[in-house]
Amino acid sequence: MADSPEEIQKSIRKYLWIGALLILFTIITVALSYVELPTHSLNILVGMIVATFKAALVALIFMHLNHERPLIYKVLAFTTVFALALFMLFIFTSGDPLVFEGF
Repeated sequence: MADSPEEIQKSIRKYLWIGALLILFTIITVALSYVELPTHSLNILVGMIVATFKAALVALIFMHLNHERPLIYKVLAFTTVFALALFMLFIFTSGDPLVFEGF
């Protein structure tokens, strides 16, 4: 923990910078929603990259995950791989006409 007023000021300054970065990337996200990239999938990919960066900032700084033990990173890595696998399932099944015949 911060013991001196200088350390507290430094910590507050860091949180304000991170908050400003989050506001900036939120503005970038909104601006990107008005930009038409060559494909709709590319729009989604760029938006997800920006959202992932913002989520990483929140998790690392505001949730203090940057000071956790290595076990938390293993759990987060497993969760990330699992989430990516689920996204890939949607991508691979979107072109299969047999999947949507029941609707």
